[in-house]
Amino acid sequence: QTSHALLTEEERKRQGISDGLIRFSVGIEEADDLIADLEQALKAIGRNKKVMSV
Repeated sequence: QTSHALLTEEERKRQGISDGLIRFSVGIEEADDLIADLEQALKAIGRNKKVMSV
């Protein structure tokens, strides 16, 4: 499970965690590999999805 999956809905709301949150954590991967993976993922979700930055 993820760190925020263990929280109740109320706790998530208090912390500003919405249902649409995507948690992105990286380690020792090469930057080029991360960029390629992100580009592939963004293409897979399609162009009609709303992307929001907080």
